[in-house]
Amino acid sequence: MKVITFILSLALMAPAFANDENPAKQLLLKMADAVHNRNFDASFVVVKGKSMEPYRWLHAKQGDTELEHLSLLNGAGLEMVRIDSQVTYFEPQSEPYSIDTDSIAGPIPEVLFKDIERLSQHYDFVLGGKGRIAGRAAQLVRIESKDEHKFNYWLWLDAESSLLLKSAYVNQAGEMLEQLQLTHISVTEEPAALLLEMLSREFPTPLPATATSQSDINTSSSNWQIGWLPDGFSLLKSDRHKLDLNNELTDYYLYSDGFVEVSVFVQRPLPGRRPSGALSSGATTVYVHNSGSFDVSVVGNIPATTAKAIAESVARPL
Repeated sequence: MKVITFILSLALMAPAFANDENPAKQLLLKMADAVHNRNFDASFVVVKGKSMEPYRWLHAKQGDTELEHLSLLNGAGLEMVRIDSQVTYFEPQSEPYSIDTDSIAGPIPEVLFKDIERLSQHYDFVLGGKGRIAGRAAQLVRIESKDEHKFNYWLWLDAESSLLLKSAYVNQAGEMLEQLQLTHISVTEEPAALLLEMLSREFPTPLPATATSQSDINTSSSNWQIGWLPDGFSLLKSDRHKLDLNNELTDYYLYSDGFVEVSVFVQRPLPGRRPSGALSSGATTVYVHNSGSFDVSVVGNIPATTAKAIAESVARPL
């Protein structure tokens, strides 16, 4: 009788164990592993409305060393080089500089190649349908916000290599706002020659880290009260500096939920009263709120209604 009871208990528990392994999350983890360990040469475009930015993305693992190169192919060009945990940026009309980090700040959210478990509290991982992207079999994985204050993010992964083929920011109505589409990908046994050449190049010494303590954040953030943010957002950085755009002194706050970053700027009103309102480019929203005694600008890949609510919640400390 005890044996029968034990077998029945296992049968009842089996679905719970099976459901515990989310197949969508497992595919995202496989993608992150593939991005860090495979040799590939890819080209992709980022489409925002009528604008299009072409990139070339190379990656290799040479022994224990990880090599990565991302370049913007339009205009004066932008080149980013990573060797393990050092990234060097080559920008037009400025001296190259290096920083200590294990991720290139490109158009793909960095968290996708790290520990996505940190997103589980505020996003769901959902398996979608299958299709073909860039001539390759692909599996759709959806990262769905648990509330209406953020966009969703959809990814199509290569069924063979687990690498990313396409991604898109999608609003709550299911409309794609901004897309990243691979136009070519080549997965190879050997690293690309361009990446191997990086090992013999000399790069600038990384800039010293500007550590921001919690007390510094608390002191700086006491200038203003931001009364509302979507669930999961916390303050990463705050300071006071002059904007290059108009040389005006502004209080700056950077928030993140681990997936999306939102910047908040507070400054004195500029000459000429302007109505509050939003501008959007792809998934990026810029909302400017004129409160009368100060202006608030909110910038991030969030819906305009969310940016508006954040901006209108800003007040002077009591």
